Amino acid sequence: MSAQIDTGPPGLDLGRLRDHLGRHGLAEGGLAAEVIHGGRSNLTYLVRDGGRRFVVRRPPLGHVLATAHDMGREYRVMTALRDTGVPVPRTYHLCEDPEVIGAPFYVMEYVEGGQPPATPAIEAELTDILARLHALDPAAVGLADFGRPEGFLERQVKRWKRQLDASRSREIPGIDDLYDRLAGAVPLTQRHAIVHGDFKLGNTLIAGGRVRAVLDWEMSTLGDPLTDLALFLLYGDFAALDTGGRPEAGTALVSAAPALAERYAAGAGLDVTGLGWYLALACFKLAVIAEGIHFRYTQGLTVGEGFGEIGGHVAPLVDHGLRALASLEG
Repeated sequence: MSAQIDTGPPGLDLGRLRDHLGRHGLAEGGLAAEVIHGGRSNLTYLVRDGGRRFVVRRPPLGHVLATAHDMGREYRVMTALRDTGVPVPRTYHLCEDPEVIGAPFYVMEYVEGGQPPATPAIEAELTDILARLHALDPAAVGLADFGRPEGFLERQVKRWKRQLDASRSREIPGIDDLYDRLAGAVPLTQRHAIVHGDFKLGNTLIAGGRVRAVLDWEMSTLGDPLTDLALFLLYGDFAALDTGGRPEAGTALVSAAPALAERYAAGAGLDVTGLGWYLALACFKLAVIAEGIHFRYTQGLTVGEGFGEIGGHVAPLVDHGLRALASLEG
């Protein structure tokens, strides 16, 4: 008689998952699972097999664009980074056959940790991890073809302008000026590196006062590393966006951004004197994302609490970005 199993949470057929993992020697007996990570993007499940625990990650329900939630991409970068000093969960298995559970998925280690308040020690460790990531030679870890680094910054500016145009519903003073000034002063990239794409406290697991894992690599690629640094520092000023849009105590960085930037520069071997442009780009990106959420909220297309506050972040972000550019001018 086969073992009894739970039917599983939405998006995870535990019977089919058990059969598939059993064929690869990764599971025995019945499985139980629960969603452990919000569900705003890719879905993450804690799966138990007797006394063992592991994590399964798949695209969101109703997902149709494979390139936007590429399971193979996340799996590949975390596998490549495993022995580099950048803390990532160990990866165990990638299944690209959507017939198994309805979408591609991968299996990785379950890492204990949570989101305690930021401390100077955690800030410093996060900064060092980011510098370590950006100091890696992509080719040395098998990621030479992981992206198209040439023209990366130009594409970023254009991408977020397209997103803005798709979600315009009100006048936003200064946002078009911010775009024009960004597009007209794109800096030269010092080094092509592996970039995380959304590096922040909220995408890490911390336990015992140490960073145990960096998660959510779905936006990772090869590009300009200072985009990661700028976004990381900006999230310290706009902590509500770090936590998915709702103000929560203890999530903001507690050290001055200039000190962290200098620490990063020493570790990564990069010049950060032109960081203002990258901070402005990060402001533009987060402002566009916040405006898109605000637009969906006004259309009644959001579910849950806290979305009504997001639109209030847009104007401060635009102002912050314009001031960052002005700082470069003198």
